[in-house]
Amino acid sequence: MKNIKNIIQPSAPVVILARPQLDENMGMVARAMMNCCLSELRLVNPRDNHLSAKAISASSGSQQILESAKCFSSLEEALQDIHFVLATSARKRDMTKEIYAPQDGIQLLHQKIGNGAKTALLFGAERTGLENKEIVYANGIVEIPLNPLHASLNLSQAVLLMGYEWHKSTLQQTNTHLESGGCPLATHTELSAFFDHIETELEKRGYFRFIDKKERMSHNLRNIFSRNNLTSSEIKTLHKIVTDLTRKPNEK
Repeated sequence: MKNIKNIIQPSAPVVILARPQLDENMGMVARAMMNCCLSELRLVNPRDNHLSAKAISASSGSQQILESAKCFSSLEEALQDIHFVLATSARKRDMTKEIYAPQDGIQLLHQKIGNGAKTALLFGAERTGLENKEIVYANGIVEIPLNPLHASLNLSQAVLLMGYEWHKSTLQQTNTHLESGGCPLATHTELSAFFDHIETELEKRGYFRFIDKKERMSHNLRNIFSRNNLTSSEIKTLHKIVTDLTRKPNEK
């Protein structure tokens, strides 16, 4: 059996599958990942067993990826140590997100990795794809250009296409980088904590008074900050700003 430590790139993006259904598809995803030197697989609420005989058979010699895969009960938990994530989606969304072609999205991941960020590629369930409540966690969306009359892809095909873009780009890197003054980029856990903080304070002050619009308003709020390269230090500053703005005048 191949030792994946000898062929993978430790800085490669994590592959995250949101609500995958079929064990065979998870096995084929592992195979596609091995083809493209990707090794870290995360599964959010998988329906079937990713270590079943069907999954192992479909992985075609890539079962080490399945064996080392981590399962999570929520997407937020799966993203807790991730600084930058691109979601794959073919559907138009009622939200503002940067849209990238596959090669441009991969180049962006390389830039983020060069700045010390841990990155991820996010894929949705086989039948429905990603939901808006999952897309909102992404920093951008990758759209794979296909025949508009038949743009549907199997889950493993989508992973293979993005994995191939990653693999072929590893020898074509530039020196573009973000100067962050030595401060690490904020993780999704830090971003989520800030979102919870500001939403709690806005809730207290009646910002979400239109119940039917609350979800969209919340998504827009999160998008404003997730589109930017915020550092851990900047998140702390934003926390302090919200705290100071909401403090009563006689409080210190």
